[in-house]
Amino acid sequence: MRRAILLSAFYLFLELTVANAAGVRNFDIPADAAGPGIRLLVWTPCAETPREMDARGAIFFAVPGCAVTGEKLPLIVISHGRRGWFGGHHDTAAALADAGFVVAALNHPGDTWRDTSRTDSLSVLVERPADIKRLIDYMLDGWPDAARIDARRIGLYGFSFGGYTGLAVIGGNPDLRKGLPNCATSSLVACKQLESGEAPGQPVTSDPRVRAAVIVDPYPAFVFPETNLKEVTVPVQLWSSDPAQNADGLSGCCASAIKQGLAAPDYHFVTHAKHFSFLATCTPKEAQGNPAACTDAPGFDRKDFHQHLHAEMIAFFRKHLAESE
Repeated sequence: MRRAILLSAFYLFLELTVANAAGVRNFDIPADAAGPGIRLLVWTPCAETPREMDARGAIFFAVPGCAVTGEKLPLIVISHGRRGWFGGHHDTAAALADAGFVVAALNHPGDTWRDTSRTDSLSVLVERPADIKRLIDYMLDGWPDAARIDARRIGLYGFSFGGYTGLAVIGGNPDLRKGLPNCATSSLVACKQLESGEAPGQPVTSDPRVRAAVIVDPYPAFVFPETNLKEVTVPVQLWSSDPAQNADGLSGCCASAIKQGLAAPDYHFVTHAKHFSFLATCTPKEAQGNPAACTDAPGFDRKDFHQHLHAEMIAFFRKHLAESE
């Protein structure tokens, strides 16, 4: 049995290492009645050799503007965390594109490192899932290579606030009301708004086109009591950082609570991982500018861990987004 497992891991590693490179390119979803303009970055399968790129101090390995290779490609959409950006998981996006997926990551309006005007607000909690719907609409109808995507094979990767976003997209029903347990004592702007009597300006909408989701440290988890996750029927791979590292107040906070409300999630607890260990490995410039997000626990190798993360994620998406006859 052990030999079979080792051989399986070897062949998966071999498959990942011989796959095509990742092309990358910026796109814009124009503002319309549904919401403001959205900036996005799309990684695609590419037949050229990747090269090093400097993107806002992060180092990407990709081919700018590379022609898309393949047909009937599965699509993965990425939702970043609080005050994040569409490049925060660039190594994960590249690994997925290398493996044959189209990957689209967006900047959530009002909640990015450049624009924190609505971070933690009730409007962002409501609009984040709607942003994902607009992103999928664009990728299927407006993106120049939309014809290459198989609309029946769409997955989602969500980290932190993006994990909240992902759960809402796949059918979780966030409880956004006054008197919500744990909200009265939370520092979230949304909680203060709810406690003062404000209500969501529109319903939080799900998107049944998403057929599988990888959810990492979803926050805030307290808006999803178990009964509010009963409509989640798609496969979920759920990842948790280690609460022993929660000096940052974030590590290990949420996945275990969410796990109880999901039907048999593929659950992964990562010993010694901090919350931000799921972000791409930092360059020296990034580490200097944001040490909290770039510093891991002693002995924890983020680059090594991400190889494992990517292999597990790719296997999960391949299983649940397999091409139908």
